[in-house]
Amino acid sequence: MPENNTATTKAKKPEYDAGHIPMTEELDDAKHSLPNMVPVLIALVIIGAITVVGAYLLRSKPVANGTIENVFAVEQNTHNTSFVAMNVTIHNVTDKTLYIKDIKGEIATPAGSFVDDAANAVDYDRYTSAYPDLRPVIKKPLVVETKIPPGGSAEGTVLVNFPIKMADFEQRSGVTVTIIPYDNASINIQGK
Repeated sequence: MPENNTATTKAKKPEYDAGHIPMTEELDDAKHSLPNMVPVLIALVIIGAITVVGAYLLRSKPVANGTIENVFAVEQNTHNTSFVAMNVTIHNVTDKTLYIKDIKGEIATPAGSFVDDAANAVDYDRYTSAYPDLRPVIKKPLVVETKIPPGGSAEGTVLVNFPIKMADFEQRSGVTVTIIPYDNASINIQGK
């Protein structure tokens, strides 16, 4: 039967065949489909410059530095723990007042690494009366809530108690006093 080309016959649309799309329609030339490279490169350079300047201005700056002048230990009567006195000086290198929130001491020995909070300043007299060998090396205690003005310094003794024998103390590989200020990162002062 012949085909009927009347108005009632619906026009057939060609079916979509993804495998047979001409190359000119699938991938247009890059000149018309990619943005101009000059504005993109300028934007990348500006973003990179802002990132470098921001990183430089917001970098972490040291809050303080310090030294441990001397370290002295006395073995307690139980012969398995020792009092360790460390004379510390800390310098505030910022333009803001530094307040000490907490003080810790750490020692690394062949028996292990040990950490202790600094003794309370009111107990120093009791410890020096029980262990008179501590008296000549202890200065004024370095205490929490000490206020260090900008560019100023504070010094004092940090007294800690470690579960080590005197032989372990003599073979120590290092000591660290950690000063924890309010609103700043911890300050680690290392010594031998």
